[in-house]
Amino acid sequence: MNNNNNNNGNDPRQPSTAKQYVPPAVSAQDLPVDYSGFIAVVFGIAGVLFRYKLSSWLAIIFCAQSLSNMKNVETDLKQISMAMMFAVMGLVTNYFGPVRPGTQS
Repeated sequence: MNNNNNNNGNDPRQPSTAKQYVPPAVSAQDLPVDYSGFIAVVFGIAGVLFRYKLSSWLAIIFCAQSLSNMKNVETDLKQISMAMMFAVMGLVTNYFGPVRPGTQS
């Protein structure tokens, strides 16, 4: 058998009936959940409440990841801004706030 790609006369496909693919419209409520934004909020709250520096830094990292993968600007931006505020608040209270009792500095 001869495998030539120049068999235009023997091609069973019909280019005249081909239609361009149009992705279906997805509403904002049907988009998948932004897990990195949710995790950023959880780590940010843990950083503020429990005064964990690591969780505040992880909240900043997950905020950046969620910001780079943002699908819906309106709702995701609210969630990211809230997580960023918690993360920054946690970092400020950890580094510039009063010393926790029971820790040595």
